[in-house]
Amino acid sequence: MTPRESVPVAILCGGRGTRLRGDGPSLPKPLVEIGGHPIVWHVVRLYAAQGFRRFLLLTGYRGEDIAAFARDTDWGAGIDVECVDTGLDTPTGGRLHRVAGRLAGGTSCVTYADGLADIDLGRLLRFHREHEAPATVTVVRPELPFGVARLDGDHVAGFVEKPRSDEWINGGFLCLEPAAVAGIGPDDVLERDPMERWAGEGALRAYRHEGFWDCMDTYKDAVLLNDLWRRERAPWTTVGAVA
Repeated sequence: MTPRESVPVAILCGGRGTRLRGDGPSLPKPLVEIGGHPIVWHVVRLYAAQGFRRFLLLTGYRGEDIAAFARDTDWGAGIDVECVDTGLDTPTGGRLHRVAGRLAGGTSCVTYADGLADIDLGRLLRFHREHEAPATVTVVRPELPFGVARLDGDHVAGFVEKPRSDEWINGGFLCLEPAAVAGIGPDDVLERDPMERWAGEGALRAYRHEGFWDCMDTYKDAVLLNDLWRRERAPWTTVGAVA
């Protein structure tokens, strides 16, 4: 068994997808399709292509539909995908709290069901284990949705079309040790407490990902991702298995 085969991957699948109007207000976000496959399928395949084998889909809104999809999908030999109902309105941290016992055996990976990247997950895992802090979050610099004016005093020197932000944001793709998971409470929002607490304690490290990253938050994002897939230019499919 390779090191990655024993690492469970928890995927937060409780979102309602209310801003994805083009796919209907009732469709749970993890089941919104890119190229004929729900986005959660793409997230699982991203990890599976790089050697991960154990997946927990932490469901909420219309979790029975996600469970039916997972049950009816051929994920491939040796890949285990299990759905865990973590409550309708449970916050992100609370969903992890409910499966803490399942993540207590060692390092675990955690990510969102709506984020894709051409990330080298093996390199992320090595980075996490080398620094020995209990938690690592992948940070990214998203592409701004607008063009930017470059100014020289009050003169417009030029324009840059949709540049990357100068700031780093939470891009998901976390690695957690059991001590970190054990500190997550039932009512915690992962992105606030505990992550802000870990940062204050010096217990959170940042893995910088400079490549492609996109979060399917709106219908416009769904159109973009589908267009990349249609043109066979989906960057998240280009990262193969890593030794």
